[in-house]
Order: sequence, then C-alpha cells, then structure tokens
Amino acid sequence: MTRLEIVPFACCLAILLAASALAGVYDVTGSGAVGDGKTNDTAAIQAAIDACGKAGGGTVCVPAGDYLSGGLVLRSGVTLRLEAGATIRSSRNPDDFPHGGSLLAARDAERIAIVGGGTLRGIGDADLGRRAAARDHDKERWPSFRAGILRLEDCRDVTLRDFRILLSDTWTVHLYRCDNVLIDGLTIRNNYFRTNSDGIDPVSCKNVRITGCHIVAGDDCIVVKTRDGEPCENVVVDNCTLESIATAIKLGTESSGDFRNVHFANCSIRNSTVGIGMYLKDGGTMERITFANIDIENYAPQGITTVEHSMFPIFVDVERRDADSPVGRIRDLFFSGIQITSGAGVLIQGMPESAIENLTLRDVTFRVAGPLDYADRRKHIGGRRTTHDERDTLYVRQPAYVTTAHVDGLTLDNLRVVSSAEDFAAFPRAAFSGHEMRHFAIHNVLRKPPGGKEAFPVILLDNCRDGLVTGQIPSEGVPARVKLSGEKSANVAVPGNPGFSSVEKDH
Repeated sequence: MTRLEIVPFACCLAILLAASALAGVYDVTGSGAVGDGKTNDTAAIQAAIDACGKAGGGTVCVPAGDYLSGGLVLRSGVTLRLEAGATIRSSRNPDDFPHGGSLLAARDAERIAIVGGGTLRGIGDADLGRRAAARDHDKERWPSFRAGILRLEDCRDVTLRDFRILLSDTWTVHLYRCDNVLIDGLTIRNNYFRTNSDGIDPVSCKNVRITGCHIVAGDDCIVVKTRDGEPCENVVVDNCTLESIATAIKLGTESSGDFRNVHFANCSIRNSTVGIGMYLKDGGTMERITFANIDIENYAPQGITTVEHSMFPIFVDVERRDADSPVGRIRDLFFSGIQITSGAGVLIQGMPESAIENLTLRDVTFRVAGPLDYADRRKHIGGRRTTHDERDTLYVRQPAYVTTAHVDGLTLDNLRVVSSAEDFAAFPRAAFSGHEMRHFAIHNVLRKPPGGKEAFPVILLDNCRDGLVTGQIPSEGVPARVKLSGEKSANVAVPGNPGFSSVEKDH
C-alpha cells in the first residue's frame, strides 16, 4: 500500500479545498453546507463568504442542492455563484436573521455580485392583503416576521445577473444609496396577491441599469424612490416584462429627494392595476423622466381584488402626503411610442400650486377593452397619506381616455383612441380631456368611432388658455370635434376651423 493510499479522506478533502481557495473559488460544501433542504446551512455558507472576503475576494460557489439558510452578509470582492439546480431557501425562523429581514445583505461593500442559473427562494407563498373576499387586508392578522431577499446599502459596483428569485415576502431587491449597479436577466416571481412583495427598489441610488428582467409581483415591479432628501439619478430600465397587482413601473411614493435622468424603454406590462405611475408626495422634483416604446395592458378581472376602482394605464399625481409636507414639482416628462389596452383612462395631474411643466405625449395608441364605469373611480394613492382634496375624484371621472390637469406646457402629438361601436355607445367618451392648462399644442387626435351627432367631442378643454389645436380630421355627423368650456379659457386657436366652426364654446 502506497503512502498516498493511506491518507485519510478528510485530509484529501482539506487539500482539495485549500487548492480551491488558492484559485479564488470557495465551494460552500467545503465549509460544511449539506444542501438537503432540512439542515440549516447558514453558518457554512457564511463561512465560505467570509473566507473569500478575507482573502481579498473571489467566487463563492453554491453547487446544485437545496440549502436552507437564514440571513447572510456579503463581503467586498465576493461573487456568489448559484449553479444550475442550486437553491438557497430562506428560513422562516426570525432568530436566523440577526442582521435584519433579508436573506442576503451588505453594507458599505464594493465589487459584489450574485450570478448564475440558480434560485433564491423566499417565504412569501401565501396571499396577503390583496383579495377582496378575504379578510387578510386586516393588518392585525399579518405575520409578525417578514423577510425579503436582498438588501444592499451604500454599496458600489454591484452586479446581479441571470438567477431566479421566487416568493419574496417583502421587497425583493432593495438598493439604498448604491452606486453603479447592473441588474441583468433576473427572473422574479412573487405571489401576485401578496402585499409589499415589490420587485426591484432603487432608493436614492445613482447609475443603475436594469435590463432583460421578468418580474411578477404582488406590489410594484420596479419602483424608484428617494429617501432622507437624497436624490436618485441616472437610472435606465430596458427590455423588461412586468406584471403587478399594484404599479408595474413606479416613481415614488417616497420622494423627499430629487429624481433626475430616469429612463424606461422597450418594456411590456401585463395584468397590472397601474402600468406607469408617478406619485410625488414629499416635496422632491422629478425631472428629465422618459418612457419610450412601452406596451401596457391593465388588470382585467373585476370583483377579485381591492384595487379595481383605481386602475390606470398611466397615472401621474402631485400631492402633499401630509398637510405640512412640502409641494414637489414634475417637469420635462416625456412619453413616446406607448401602446395601451385598457378600459380605464390615463390621468396626469399636477396641483394648482404646482403645475406639471413641459409634458410630451407622442405616438400614443389606446385600444379600449372592457370600458369601466367611472362613477366610483378614484385616484390611485400608491402609499400612505393623510390629505384629501377634490382631485381624488374630479379628474379621474372625466369622460375621456386621456386626461391632463394643471399642466403648463403640453405637447400632444398623434393620439389614437379606438373602441368598438358597442363600447362607445355604452360609454361615449372623448379621446382627450384637458383641464387648467396653459401653453399647449395638440395635434392629430383621432377617435374611432367618431360618434354621431349627439356624441361626445373628440377633445374637451376646460379652463385652458394659450393653446393650439391642429390636425383635426372632419367627420360627417359630428358637429363639434373640440369643446371649449370654463371662464378662464382664452386664446385657443383651431386653424382650419375659421370662427371655431367645429368648436363648441361653452362658458
């Protein structure tokens, strides 16, 4: 028997692990992780992460298996690689989370990454707070312990790529004051009926790119926020598919800091109560915000959830959260190439003391599907507040599919609203309704069917001044394509209609 043959197995394993560590790869099974779905592997996984971080960085490998774990802390320089077939499953025991309610967390770390074809699995499997017939909206019945998946605070140079997250109980990916973040190819599937199970939340972050992600959430899918007066800026979201019982793409409601240079493009939104939502409540400024080439389909079934009277393909609102909250502002807001399928209209509204400045809506097609009765409609709140005013219901109930209010500087170019003859007969509505506007240009608004002699005009303008309406195609049997009303309306031109021959003026 040779000397090599009598070396104990444990010694061989130690030699192999040492060699692996020298190569900068730390296998969690080498530090004792079992991966049987029953053994608590928290300490073993954390030991591999700590060893990797202490060595200056490298890769912590999680091979195929089912690893039960409590809270883990990531270290600078560490890449956590989830191999195909690997699952890290969140513990349901609060004692396993001494660092807070997230499966993975880091603070003041840099060069950290999570990659690979594996899965992070949370504990948010049951419905909570969303179904109308259930009593689970009573917060006294909610669980006392809830755990998210990933929380990074004050981290830099972060990469999250190609893995899956299932059933997060609360916010799935929570980024606070992080810089230079790439999130690419993530799949997040949470319980559609579980409150607070947001997808990705960049809060007061900068230089964030989110691409190629598929997210199903029981709360907002991608939501940009600001906290403690600190801004969020340079955020790009591209090529994502989103489903949310709340808001698929959201800015706010936390909004004490400014939002600058935030851009969404090439996204598909399905089964969502609100497609795009901006909720400014805490006094910040939202500026240079764009939405381009986005397809929106609202949530359709009625009588199932608690949110159906507040459905909007696009909803923008400025308000005070509390009576003493500062008033924020929205300016330089751009929508282009928006395709909507919905029975509920768009609402974009500022406040009398804070009009939305420089709003552009270009190339918007709205296909009416199952038009909703607006009688009980109210604006979508999107978060906690203590204030109320007439704008909760005044503009959301206007008979139109796109409504703006308190806007200074509107460009509306190429809006198409298409409905069946039956839907139009049941709910005759304008394509566009504008209220309390100044300095506007409206061009090429079309509604099909155009309606007969008694139909609603295509455009409704109330208390609007200093505006231009062009490109209105005459329709036989429709006497007034533009209706102008309100004592403050003045200086509105409709070229091609001398003397307002196709404009009904109602003062």
